Amino acid sequence: MNWEFSEDFARKMDHKDPLADYRNNFYIPEVNNEESVYFTGNSLGLQPKTARTFINQELDDWAKYGVEGHFDGKTPWFDYHKSLTKASAKIVGAKESEIVVMNGLTTNLHLMWASFYRPTKERYKIICEAKAFPSDQYVMESQAKFHGFNPNEAIVEVAPREGEHTIRTEDILKKIEELGDSLALVFWGGVNYYTGQVFDMESICAAGHKVGAKVGLDLAHAAGNVELKLHEWGVDFAAWCSYKYLNSGPGNVSGVFVHERHGENADLPRFAGWWGHDEGRRFLMEKGFVPSKGAEGWQLSNAPVLGMAAHRASLEIFEEVGMTKLIDKSRLLVDYLEFVLADIATRVDNCNFESITPKNNIERGCQVSVLLHGQGKGLFDKLTELGVIADWREPNVIRMAPVPLYNSFEDIYRFGKKLEASL
Repeated sequence: MNWEFSEDFARKMDHKDPLADYRNNFYIPEVNNEESVYFTGNSLGLQPKTARTFINQELDDWAKYGVEGHFDGKTPWFDYHKSLTKASAKIVGAKESEIVVMNGLTTNLHLMWASFYRPTKERYKIICEAKAFPSDQYVMESQAKFHGFNPNEAIVEVAPREGEHTIRTEDILKKIEELGDSLALVFWGGVNYYTGQVFDMESICAAGHKVGAKVGLDLAHAAGNVELKLHEWGVDFAAWCSYKYLNSGPGNVSGVFVHERHGENADLPRFAGWWGHDEGRRFLMEKGFVPSKGAEGWQLSNAPVLGMAAHRASLEIFEEVGMTKLIDKSRLLVDYLEFVLADIATRVDNCNFESITPKNNIERGCQVSVLLHGQGKGLFDKLTELGVIADWREPNVIRMAPVPLYNSFEDIYRFGKKLEASL
């Protein structure tokens, strides 16, 4: 692609983009009476315009039916979560029986750990990426302590090599092999939130299983962003939030994957709840938990329908578009953003920044993280004033996520002009 940093070129790219019209399905925040350059879909996705319709339907059913809405509503609340299963399964590469949407992300991770982190005196270690998202760190620390282990001894981190920003796959696999029989759980992020690195989840899973460990993934920054094949890879469990790339609203529900080889195992230890009990006997109110088959057997409570309604609005769009087309556009957007950054760096004297996101499209999703040298947060604040909604991470990184469902090539051109003005 012969990129050009010009408004005419960006508009031509948008004109050729088969997904361009989907931008009209979302509300774009305004700054200074113009549409912002919204680059924080990796923190909070934008609101689908249909979300209000989906939520109002449930409010109307609540008003009309009261409790009978569980069975008489347009989409009965009793099994409302099932309306989210098909689209979610396609996004993460799973069978529908392996998917359930429930709770929040960290709650679901703890539920998964209750089943899959079963340490012994000899096999108790956990391996993870260095600089994992804080919630993941706290899950690991608290789970290790809960089982009577010192987190500093139980948790093994793999970090980038000296002078590098991303973690080499070979170093991850080597460390898994070294830990061998002492390794109980491989717990990894699909995409590193800080650098945007997409990890080789298939190889990591295979290496973990080879030494007898379970493998779980946090897909908060991966679901709806990159290609996932959880069933095919044989991942034991995974969980993700729905409010980043999946655009379901602040703090909304989480998705869970449990591989079918575990979903059929009623004897697998778990923390049980009423809604996970065998659906056909749930209202008999009997003692003795009998899990539903598949991932639904890990449910605790009945569905938070209003939040799930907003999630449905976004999933409907994902199902219509498909991940393949989204990934294709994502790669073009990120390539163009990298080009614009490099073009400005060659022309502006005091432009001193470095992309710490992998250059290889297979190793990144729709995110570019830029390390500022000598600029500091002042540059970020100036960009914010000019209408660029990006994300600052200490000590000196700006994260930008051009999301294919609603970001345009003209957004990236406009960002470049605002960056020039800020410098």
